[in-house]
Amino acid sequence: MNKILITGALGQIGSELTLKLIEIYGSKNIVTSSHCNRNECKKKVIDEAPYEKVDVLKPEEIAEVVENHKIDTIIHLASILSAKGEANPHRLWNINMNGLYNILEVAREKRCRIFVPSSIAAFGPSTPMDNTPQDTIQRPSTIYGISKVSGELLCDYYFHRFGVDTRGVRFPGLISHVALPGGGTTDYAVHIFYEALKTGHFTCNIRAGTYMDMMYMPDALNAIIKLMETDSDKLTHRNAFNVTAMSFDPEEIYKEIKKHIPHFTMDYEVDEVKQKIADSWPNSIDDSVARKEWGWKPEYNLSSMTTDMIEKLRKKLNIEKKPLVL
Repeated sequence: MNKILITGALGQIGSELTLKLIEIYGSKNIVTSSHCNRNECKKKVIDEAPYEKVDVLKPEEIAEVVENHKIDTIIHLASILSAKGEANPHRLWNINMNGLYNILEVAREKRCRIFVPSSIAAFGPSTPMDNTPQDTIQRPSTIYGISKVSGELLCDYYFHRFGVDTRGVRFPGLISHVALPGGGTTDYAVHIFYEALKTGHFTCNIRAGTYMDMMYMPDALNAIIKLMETDSDKLTHRNAFNVTAMSFDPEEIYKEIKKHIPHFTMDYEVDEVKQKIADSWPNSIDDSVARKEWGWKPEYNLSSMTTDMIEKLRKKLNIEKKPLVL
């Protein structure tokens, strides 16, 4: 990767990925983009690297930025997530699928490499729920999941038909202390940390016993970079590698946080839309193919992630650690 364009750069992944890529490749080689004008964006990330307003539904805007900045790699993160997608399926399909098509067409014309994240949402109720294989039945029941399966197939098509170097992973739920999530089913696993520190209580919208795969953001960023830096000849699956770091239910993350914040309490008020989505996803997935083809290996588990999240959020929120009362 020499000159990288990031779409959706102001989102949960993009905000942190931009800074990580600047550390590695330098700010002059990273171009960030989103659908808003620079003066409308209040996020610090746009001051760290060149920024361009890009509407992924307008291929001419994408092509102009790629041409002007001599982009050779596109990391395409602009999308609508699962819970928000169920509220507006038409908008999700338009942005997630038509936006991806436009990105792939520009990548074909300008000979760019491309990373497109998929998701565990690409699986469905008929998929094996435990240790879900890399290659298995994919019949998702949400518009988000359908768009992800379609995106995987479309990226495969552009690789086999046009030779576009497309790559991607199926991300689990992502947990970050930097940017809040943007409307996904696994968002509770981020909000629980904020509420534990700010109020000492959390009302969980996902039912106890609901297991989903999760990953700490530093591992997610490393997965993108490591996959994109891997020799193309080593990749067989390319666009939909299972990756994971941990699987837990709300009770397990609650108990882990409580080790650090003993007064923390939690109750439940289940969001039936999100619960239905969560129930259609795997309990745990098998990422052995990613480990074999490009050396994927996470650094964080539930315990180490929890320790780091709480430490980082205490500083961010300026919350002092309370002394133990004996």
